[in-house]
Amino acid sequence: MKILMDENLPHELRPLLMPMHDVFTVAFMGWAGIANGELLRRAASQGFDAILTIDRGYEHQQNVSNLPCSVVLLRARSNRIDDLRTLIADTLTALNSLPPQSLITVG
Repeated sequence: MKILMDENLPHELRPLLMPMHDVFTVAFMGWAGIANGELLRRAASQGFDAILTIDRGYEHQQNVSNLPCSVVLLRARSNRIDDLRTLIADTLTALNSLPPQSLITVG
């Protein structure tokens, strides 16, 4: 699965999701500062299956019945790697059974 990590997630999360998935960051793609709707469209057009984020704006700002690619919303105390590390097993399980164009919450 090809995953885009939103800019609000630490880069230290990336290797914890690999090698099971191809993981890219918003910074690597040159998409920093792009609004959620446009980010979803760009991700889908570049073949990403899902965006991984802690930004709760996706669930309130986007029409979840018409997403161009899936969104995995991580609910952690903060975006620090220590808080996110506890969600890795559940995140990998969710990614392995992720329906196309859906929004799911982990944590």
